[in-house]
Amino acid sequence: MIKQNVFIINFNSLYEILDEIKENLSFKIVKFDNEEGFIKYSNSDILNCLIISKSNQNLLVNKKITEKNLLNFTNFPIPLNKLLELISIQLIKIKFNYKSKINIKDYELNINSKFFSKDDKTLKLTEKEIEIILYLNEKETKHDVQDLKKNIWGYSLDMETHTVETHIYRLRKKISNKFNDDHFILSHKDGYFID
Repeated sequence: MIKQNVFIINFNSLYEILDEIKENLSFKIVKFDNEEGFIKYSNSDILNCLIISKSNQNLLVNKKITEKNLLNFTNFPIPLNKLLELISIQLIKIKFNYKSKINIKDYELNINSKFFSKDDKTLKLTEKEIEIILYLNEKETKHDVQDLKKNIWGYSLDMETHTVETHIYRLRKKISNKFNDDHFILSHKDGYFID
């Protein structure tokens, strides 16, 4: 299992405490003496990590860091078990949000909130519309109506094709109306696909 990182910036006493028990932690701790050192390092993927710092002003300049990635302690002293609990809860929230977002073409699909977004525009999708997008994006093949009926709806092959075609039509129309994109879901004689 890959452990999430907890970056401790300019907080030596906290790092030393956690370093003593690091074998028992469910996360990995990384120490930085100052924000500048962290900002230089933070070119790597930091969306799935937690940052603990005494000061957060410069950190929020990095577009990848949000307040969700930062943990502030205002009440000291704090019992160690409470500290570890707060860190673990925040890491779970970050992991949940990190795994829920899928990039498809120039769009971001948030499975938890059911929002499909690009730039500053957001579109609310239904559960079935999300299933369609994920299925079409999953494989680089074209999916005919029979395939979609069987794998999205679980229908037998002898049922009408009207349901699939109507859902695809409505989904394409929603995307076209919101994002002015008529080419997100494409159709071919062999079926539908996302290219």
